[in-house]
Amino acid sequence: MLTKTQKISFVKDHEKILKDYKVIGIVQLKGIPDRLLQSTKNQLKGNTKFIMGKKTLLTKILETQAHTKELAKHLTDTSAILLSNEDPFELYNKFKANSLRLAAKPGQMSPEDVSVKSGETGIQPGQTVTDLKSAGIDVQIQKGKVVIAKDKIVVKKGEVISSNMAKALHTLEIFPFVASIEPAMLLSDGIMFTKKVLAINAETTTHEIAMGFNSALSLCFEFNIVNAYTINSLITKAYSNAQHLGLECKILDSGIIDLLIASAASQAASLNNSIGTNANETS
Repeated sequence: MLTKTQKISFVKDHEKILKDYKVIGIVQLKGIPDRLLQSTKNQLKGNTKFIMGKKTLLTKILETQAHTKELAKHLTDTSAILLSNEDPFELYNKFKANSLRLAAKPGQMSPEDVSVKSGETGIQPGQTVTDLKSAGIDVQIQKGKVVIAKDKIVVKKGEVISSNMAKALHTLEIFPFVASIEPAMLLSDGIMFTKKVLAINAETTTHEIAMGFNSALSLCFEFNIVNAYTINSLITKAYSNAQHLGLECKILDSGIIDLLIASAASQAASLNNSIGTNANETS
């Protein structure tokens, strides 16, 4: 436990450090395994720094600067201060990329559908077979090897994982949970970036823009709204409608005269054939 003098020194030392970084943020470390925290630190070593300590001390550090006071409101008992000179979005993606798969524990709610695939398992026959069967997994012994008979979703998203199922998943080395350290808030050049904003990526944004554009385009076509994207199609549609109306009403126009003549010729040929047929029947 730090003495009062050590606490004052801790705050003053880190107050000076804040000024050396362009990006200052908050990361939540609740439920984060130590090995993940250490691997993240190693990966970002040299570019990023963590200030870890009690919430009261971290709050005092952030409140020493006018532009970081707002960040202090987002601190929890399991928070750390993040310092970096990297682009906020690149920094967030580096954190996301350094994730860790975790085994299921009894009583946890499954974050996704968990499946087992048919085929050899690579585990040895014995008690494990009984454990797998207890979890409702169809296993067989074939030529001395433990084989899963068929594909099956063993836990659906949102379901509570039982003790038997947690043990079976661990035996099969299926780890349904993902742990990653994600910045909850980043401050850069006076702009506050939330986790929701930082999670925006080029692929998702492009897809959403494309969907929005297609919806807007369909609406324009439905209500005949003329703009740079619909003008050619609307002209083609209008010409086609006008042509159809002209043919239906037999309107003489240079744009459809050939079609009218062809239609008349077709009708004349049909009439001629009809007259010829009737004449033959009469004779």
